[in-house]
This record gives sequence, C-alpha cells and structure tokens, in this order.
Amino acid sequence: MIRIIQSSDKVSLQSLLNSRVSNQAEIAGRVAAIMDEVRQSGDNALCGFTRRFDKADLTPEQLRVSEEEIKWAYSQVDQEVLASLRVARKRIEDFHQKQLAKSWFHPEVDGTILGQLILPLDRVGIYVPGGTASYPSSVLMNAIPAKVAGVAQIVMVTPPGEDGRINPYSLVAAAEAGVTEIYKIGGAQAIAALAFGTETIRPVDKITGPGNIYVTLAKRMVYGQVGIDMLAGPSEVLVVADSSANPIYAAADMLSQAEHDSMASAILLTHDPVLAEAVAMEIERQVSKLPREKMAREALANYSAIIITGDVGESLDLANTFAPEHLEIMVDEPFNLLGRIKNAGAIFLGHHSPEPVGDYLAGPNHVLPTNGTARFYSPLNVDTFMKKSSVISFSQQNLQALGQDIIRLAEVEGLKAHANAVRVRLGLE
Repeated sequence: MIRIIQSSDKVSLQSLLNSRVSNQAEIAGRVAAIMDEVRQSGDNALCGFTRRFDKADLTPEQLRVSEEEIKWAYSQVDQEVLASLRVARKRIEDFHQKQLAKSWFHPEVDGTILGQLILPLDRVGIYVPGGTASYPSSVLMNAIPAKVAGVAQIVMVTPPGEDGRINPYSLVAAAEAGVTEIYKIGGAQAIAALAFGTETIRPVDKITGPGNIYVTLAKRMVYGQVGIDMLAGPSEVLVVADSSANPIYAAADMLSQAEHDSMASAILLTHDPVLAEAVAMEIERQVSKLPREKMAREALANYSAIIITGDVGESLDLANTFAPEHLEIMVDEPFNLLGRIKNAGAIFLGHHSPEPVGDYLAGPNHVLPTNGTARFYSPLNVDTFMKKSSVISFSQQNLQALGQDIIRLAEVEGLKAHANAVRVRLGLE
C-alpha cells in the first residue's frame, strides 16, 4: 500500500528524496572492467558479452543489422501499429522542427562582423533498451531530433533477444526515423563500442538515450571522450492535485510510472485529505489488475508516497524541490500555476493530459532529466545534436578603438604575449 504522509513530516520527506540516490560503487567497478575489455578486444569482446548477458550467439559479422532483417521486420509488424508509429513520427518531427536554430551574423558599421555558426554533429549514437522488451517510442524520440538537426550518421545500439534478432517494432521505428546503422549490442559494452570504436563500429561524437544503471554509469565514464545527453535514472511522475482531480485518473497516472521499474517513483501532492485517501484506495484497486503488479507494488512501497500539504502553493514548492521528470498539474485552472513551476522535465497541464500522451506522440521529447536533475538539465532536443562556433572578424578600426582595453585586461592577468598580439597590430612595439 502506498504511504500517506504529512508535508510537516520532514524526516519522511527527506527519506523520500534520499531514496533516489543509490550506492553505485560496486557496479561501477564491473562497468569499468567491461569497457576495458571492449577497448582491448573490440568485436570479440562485444560478441562475448552478448553471449553472456543476452544469451545470443553472434559473430562479429552478425552484429550489424542487415537490410534483409529490416525487410523482415516490416513483414512482422501490425499495420495499425505501424500507422500509429507514423502518426507519432510526424508529430515528434513537427515539434522538433520548431526548435531549429539558425546561424547568425551581426555586421557593425565599422566592418566588424560577429556571429554564431550552428552545425549538426557528424555522427551520433542512440541507445535503446531491448532484449525481451520493445521500445519503438524511444527509437523515435532519440533519432528524430538528430535527423531534424541534420546529423548525417545516426547509429542505434540495442540488445538482441536470445534468437539474435532485434524486436521488429524497434527496427521498423529505426527505419522510419532515419537511423543509418543498427547494431545488436546493449549494456555498458555498447556504450564502450560507441565511444571508442571496434573493428566493426566506428566511434561517434555523442551518445544519447536511457538505459539501466550499467548504461548510465558507462555514459558517465566515457563523457569527455564523447558527449552525452544526460545521466538518466528510474522513471518518475509527480502529480499536484486539488479537489477537482479525479482519483481514478490520478491513480492511473501514478501507476503508469510505477509499472516501469521497481525503483520508479510516483508521488501525489495534494492539500485535500479526502482526495488523498481516494487515490490511495484507487491505486490499490488498479494495481491488482496490472501484469507488472509485483514491480509496481515495489515501486509504490519504496519510492512513492501521497503527501498532504497545507495548500497548493506548498504543493508547488515541494514539486520544485523534487524537480521531477514528469509533473502533472491536475487542478481547476492549471495555466494559472505554470508561472510557479521552476523545475520539471515535462509539464502536463489539466485533467486530460496524462503522462503517456507525452511518452508516445504529443510531440515533445520523452527523454527527460530524472533524479532531481531537472534543476539544471533539459529534455533531449534538437540542440542536443548540434554544436555552436563563435565567429569573430574584427576590423582594423575596431581593433584601434578597443585595443588598449584588450591590452590592459591581458596584462592584469599576466599574459604579456596576449597583450603583444594586439600591440604589434597597433604599432606599439
């Protein structure tokens, strides 16, 4: 049963916040060993780890998905599901097109030109969970903004099933989204292959996409060798609700995250004690009907709670403290509260905007910051796959006008050669 606690219970609140931090030292050692082996043994290490972890016996030549396998995938998928994937693809693409920034230049009257050159990355890797699971939505959410940004080479890695195949829905989603290469590898070994390269896989410039703790720690370890999007943790939803909220809806939305993972978090903040009790009862009724009931119950018992606050203002303050991945505002006038929200990955306003709408086809990206990192991280977006270069072209007139300021600033920092690079142009040496 989910806990109901008072916002005045600071010990329980702090415990709930702290529960999102896990001891990763032991796992980090294993991840480092896996990555070292991939660096040293390349494809052979990848095949060995795929046999060990995924129970799939592949040769190096079988790591890359072939065109025939993609054709097979199209023959396996339900045509109505394919139509829905295409609806999602179009909506996600349209949303991300609006994020595109353009290079710009600002000429000044003396001939100086300043600007910014915005270019796509050349080659990116996207990680998609796989094996027994199928996450075509994650394929779309990672690949489409990269495609919109103009990335020429989009490399997908995902673990195979025991038969050595990739789930057909994931393959079809990759083809629809414009992925250029697909490899049957997962876990920390896949991140190592993308970062360092092997005989078969060329290294990428950036790695995106969520995964388990092994994938997350591997991404942390390769940061600097390549770019990464963020360090994702278990999924989270936080619902702020008033008496206008339907307890059936609130419970369903909380369970939509609890079924993800036994470490997922589902939190309700409300100043209505009657609603709190109704949602708790409704969660108990609905959870018993879920195929993933055991997993959901673990998440509810260990990482979730219903918190009774003093008023909606306190609920919003606590929401900002949690900085959740998904924030639902289930109140009468949700747009009136939007200005109070500071920290959230994605914000769902109103009674008819459940979190799964954002997971699949609303348009905004579902790869979101977790574990409170919405305080400083943004959702995956087109900018994730682009880089910016400053452009500076000073005129002689402007260098004459500003040169002494540059010299003074360089000299106060003790950098005489910096100052001299300007002095010689001003005829002062």
